[in-house]
Amino acid sequence: YEDNGGTCMGVAGEDYAVLVADTRMSQGYSIHTRDNSKVTKLTDKCIIASCGMKADAITLHRMLKARIVMYEHKHRRQPSVVAIAQMLSTVLYYKRFFPYYTFNVLVGLDDEGKGAVYHYDAIGSFERVPYTTSGSGSSLVMSVLDCQLQKLNQTVKTPDLDKPQVVELCKDVLSSVGERDIYTGDYGEIFVIDAGGVVSTKFDLKLD
Repeated sequence: YEDNGGTCMGVAGEDYAVLVADTRMSQGYSIHTRDNSKVTKLTDKCIIASCGMKADAITLHRMLKARIVMYEHKHRRQPSVVAIAQMLSTVLYYKRFFPYYTFNVLVGLDDEGKGAVYHYDAIGSFERVPYTTSGSGSSLVMSVLDCQLQKLNQTVKTPDLDKPQVVELCKDVLSSVGERDIYTGDYGEIFVIDAGGVVSTKFDLKLD
């Protein structure tokens, strides 16, 4: 087993969801590649980001896509995010004695069109959350999201963030993590899922 580093985060909105992840893949003090996506698009309304061991992440994503194709042939439609969330849990738990060393964030839109974010551990325990983070810089991310999204410990009422503000917040947070965490950096990928589908953009992080 090896932890190849990197950070991802997901935020669920009223009618959208945002997933942000960096593209660095490293081992110890060596950077293997600066441009390797942690994110895989599973359906038109569901994407997954996996931090941890890259080899296991590739295997897991390939397995999920195969299972989704089988579902589509059987049911003549794409699985919902809720169905994929349960399936991912089952796939991970099946391998609990020799786990996929991946820490996953599943993001999409549910059947009601609301944003859905699921957080997983390596053996399939999962929870639907309003926002979450995973990877080597996750402890740096979570406190900022708690403050800015849940507004914990804030006594002055401030308006909730809209979609562009959430995207900018996620960019800022990942940039800040890149300053402190040597395993996070190079580039960030932003995926915004809404009724129109998945839109992805890229932005620069520190290259050192």
